[in-house]
Amino acid sequence: MSEPAAGSRVLRIPALTRVEGETALRLRVHDGVVAEARLSIYEAPRFFEAFLRGRAHTEPPDLTSRICGICPVAYQLSACRAVEDACGAVVDGQLAALRRLLYCGEWIESQTLHIHLLHAPDFLGHDNVIGLSRSHPGHVERGLRLKQTGNALVELLGGRAIHPVNVRLGGFHRTPAAAELRPFAERLRTALDDAWDTVRWVAGFDFPDAECDADLLALAEPGTYAIESGTPTVLPYDRTLPPRGFPLRDFSDHVKEEQVPHSTALHSRLDGRRHLTGSLARFGVSGHLLSPTALEAAREAGLGDPSRGRGAAGGRTDAVCRNPYKSILVRAVEVLYAVEEALRIIAAYERPARPYVEVPARAGVGHGATEAPRGLLYHRYTLDAAGRVTDACIVPPTAQNQGAIEEDLRRLVQAGLDRGEDSEAELTRLCEHAIRNHDPCISCSAHFLELEIERSPAPPR
Repeated sequence: MSEPAAGSRVLRIPALTRVEGETALRLRVHDGVVAEARLSIYEAPRFFEAFLRGRAHTEPPDLTSRICGICPVAYQLSACRAVEDACGAVVDGQLAALRRLLYCGEWIESQTLHIHLLHAPDFLGHDNVIGLSRSHPGHVERGLRLKQTGNALVELLGGRAIHPVNVRLGGFHRTPAAAELRPFAERLRTALDDAWDTVRWVAGFDFPDAECDADLLALAEPGTYAIESGTPTVLPYDRTLPPRGFPLRDFSDHVKEEQVPHSTALHSRLDGRRHLTGSLARFGVSGHLLSPTALEAAREAGLGDPSRGRGAAGGRTDAVCRNPYKSILVRAVEVLYAVEEALRIIAAYERPARPYVEVPARAGVGHGATEAPRGLLYHRYTLDAAGRVTDACIVPPTAQNQGAIEEDLRRLVQAGLDRGEDSEAELTRLCEHAIRNHDPCISCSAHFLELEIERSPAPPR
């Protein structure tokens, strides 16, 4: 609804589905120039870091999983890694493989949800998945099958699909026998075909030209595409600069959080610059380490050949996708990779002698990070000698991405105005699509966008 006011024009959209959480977007346009873009998260603070203080060191995995109902595994395993780091415990072998398998399930269900139900309608002219299901029922059904497979894998290992209960420090309360896992491989083989079809379907979308001018930040793990562990690695926007990594313990020295007046979420900058985490960052940093099948899918989809070049360890790759509209395509490739990786882990699985390693309490500071579907998720805990949490820090990917999203919106609206696309409906559509490119997880709520555009007339000549 437009409400004319003296020297200004205001556009409000009371609610938008197909993202998680509640926020408002305010654009200020002066003399045809977008002077400001503010993505304001107005949900009340959730105080999880405060809730964790005074808790036993065994509790963060279960408590932090409640932060998100779509990515609970990401929070659980990041918390596990941080506490285990503080206590000097190492989880390896088949227990580490099971954690990666569990994470594959979350990647499959979460990325598939975004691709088919939240983001694809934007490319195909629909307001929601209901309209998409009428014009493309087979594609929506395929997406639901893939999501159900991911959910079933999380439930098989985690005890339930949402907020798993089988994860604990050092491993799991119970590990499955090989005979329990291997029948699931048949379902994954069907999912692999569905994942291939998804890549080919998404590759046919019409992608506007765009580029995100932020540095890319993702975990890097030698010899594999990083999911549940790795070293923070930066791919600078300046192509003359090589990739650089830094120890996870130094994360807070590089990624600085600050409070901004227009948001209840902290904003982050990487060494003073805007940065972006998520699928585009992972593909840029570690795309050369995808499986052969996923590499083939990336090439077929038009993402280039990430296997050419030396990758994050020694120079730039030839395939760095910075178009945020194509993030949906990279996610489709990652779903295919996660399905194939799950098949590989199950084929090599042998039940470990014990379901977990002991994690005795001790004083220390621990750091943990994993690659949530939306990007790098960092946890830090300080423990006293009794194992009580005295301090906690959690940096989610969406908070890190807000600066890049705001700049994307500013540039996008400016380009629209330059093309004469200044109607409220068109600018709203452009902004909503641009926000969904980044799949922000603001909370588990379903409605989130209120758009306000303030226009100032040109000064008198």
